[in-house]
Formats: sequence, structure tokens, C-alpha cells
Amino acid sequence: MNHIILIGFMGSGKTSVGHHLSEALSLPFLDTDEEIEKNSQMKITDIFSQYGERYFRNLETETLEKLSEDQDRKVISVGGGLPVEKVNQPYLKEMGSVIFLEAKEDTLVTRLQGDTTRPMLKGADLRERIRTLMAQRQEAYDKVADFHIQTDEKTFEEIIEEIVRKMHIGGYHEI
Repeated sequence: MNHIILIGFMGSGKTSVGHHLSEALSLPFLDTDEEIEKNSQMKITDIFSQYGERYFRNLETETLEKLSEDQDRKVISVGGGLPVEKVNQPYLKEMGSVIFLEAKEDTLVTRLQGDTTRPMLKGADLRERIRTLMAQRQEAYDKVADFHIQTDEKTFEEIIEEIVRKMHIGGYHEI
């Protein structure tokens, strides 16, 4: 398989970049969180509140297992915590190229301010929660990533051009 998999913290741009990248490369786009919501017929916040984080993490792994069998090349955006689960790391590495979209703490705070749809950010000082979760996740992100792309203050076009250049992809059309 040769999927293009986008990982990174909440607010780093995985879904937005994924949509633009799939369009530029004429590939289907899939977001694992959206897939989980579709298959469970529940919002992620409801899954967390009714069944807890462990249940959600298991759904992420099941979704990734199914995607690992999909031979049709896709751009895939995964949830921010998915790469942290050790069981998921081999799947990510085997499925294709893993791109770690990074953003600075200040950028993440700005992008996530007022967002009530992210259960992992509820009930805490936003900046402190971002700092804590990033510290917990950084090693896993680094471990599975083939490429790092900084998204701060860049347009989608600039991010996509950098991805295409780092992956040596030819024949894409600009968006």
C-alpha cells in the first residue's frame, strides 16, 4: 500500500490539509474520526462520554486495521492520539508514507480556542492541556513519521507543495 497518512496534534491541520492534498493528487480522502462517527452513528464526544477513551481508542485501531487492507491509495487523516497506541504504529508504517503535521503551541491555542468538539481538551486550561498532551505524544509522532511538515503561517498550497517535494510526487495539479 502507498497511502499518504497525516498525523499530528489536534489543530495541526490534518483534516484541512488532507482535503486539499487529496484534491491536488486526485486521490480519495478519509478521516478516521469521521469514519468512526459514520460507523458508530455517534459523535466522538458522545463516544467518549458514554463509553470512555479506551473504547474510542479500540474503535480507532479497528478502523486502522480495516484501512490497512484497503489497496486503493488514499490520503488518510488520523486522530491525534491514534499514533500513540503502540498497536497502531506498525499499521501506520506499513500502510504508506506518514507525514507529521506540526504546529507551535501558540498556533494550536489560537486554532483550538473555543472548540468544544474535542473531548481530550475538555475541563482544563487549554494551553496547559496542549503542552501536556504534546509532551506525551511527541515521541510516538516522531517514531512513526517519515516526514515532518511545519504548518504555522503557511497556506495550504505551501504545505502541499512541501509534501509533494519531500515525497517526490510528480504529476500533481496545483489547487
